[in-house]
Amino acid sequence: MELVVQFQVLNQSCQCLAWKPHPIVAWGAESQHVVAGYSDGTIRVFSISRTEMELKMHPHAVALTAIAYSTDGEMILSGGKDGLVAVSSPRTGMTIQVLAEHKGSPITVLQCTRKQYQDFGVEGAELWLATSSDRRVSVWASDWLKDKCELLDWLSFPAPAGPEGLGSLPPSLAAFCPWEPGTLVYVGFGMQKEALFYSLRKNQVVEKISLPYFATSLSLSPAACFMAVGFGERLLRLLRCPSSEAQDYAGHDDTVHLCRFAPSGRRLLTASHSAVLLWEL
Repeated sequence: MELVVQFQVLNQSCQCLAWKPHPIVAWGAESQHVVAGYSDGTIRVFSISRTEMELKMHPHAVALTAIAYSTDGEMILSGGKDGLVAVSSPRTGMTIQVLAEHKGSPITVLQCTRKQYQDFGVEGAELWLATSSDRRVSVWASDWLKDKCELLDWLSFPAPAGPEGLGSLPPSLAAFCPWEPGTLVYVGFGMQKEALFYSLRKNQVVEKISLPYFATSLSLSPAACFMAVGFGERLLRLLRCPSSEAQDYAGHDDTVHLCRFAPSGRRLLTASHSAVLLWEL
């Protein structure tokens, strides 16, 4: 439990970051690269083993709000406050594509997952999603080597007119479901306080799990059928799916704005204003 390495970028705030996926090698090997997105629209790739910045790119004109590696680590997807999504190559430092489908609303989530070849009748080995704060989710199929990026589905979730501005509303969050391929989970401000399971094959919501409050963070375990949801009411809820058995945990001093399962699924990391908690499942 000690600080191993620290990178500092002066006069910029780091808004989002992601570990580079490790190539399939011996179990337990750790990734040695982190990509971070900054308030000036830049992306920096850091090498942990060499403790240095390896690459700096500037694909956005505004602050970044979400970042992710493709599943093979060959591309970096980044989303900005203006809703633009950029696809950049960490090998060449070039931005290959800019997608404007979510323009006008900050990107809240970017996530990539492997897919079966020819799944959903489209080419490519990768599915990825982008979520924006206006409650819209786009799902894409990509073949980065062939420069292909195809829109597979477009979801828009209704909500009542909020008296406050969009900034104070709960975030729109989506994630691919590890134990139910072809399904994604969505939480956000809406007509009801609930988590929605949407099937890409059936093009419809197939399950709804009701929640005590609007969610502020979401994570799905990669190893077991567990879902963690954080709330503004200083509460963490662990749900076992598909039975929807729920267990609530207090312990945070503020909004639980982040929860993340470890790749093993045995631990859960949650964060609030001034505390990071590590839970053992």
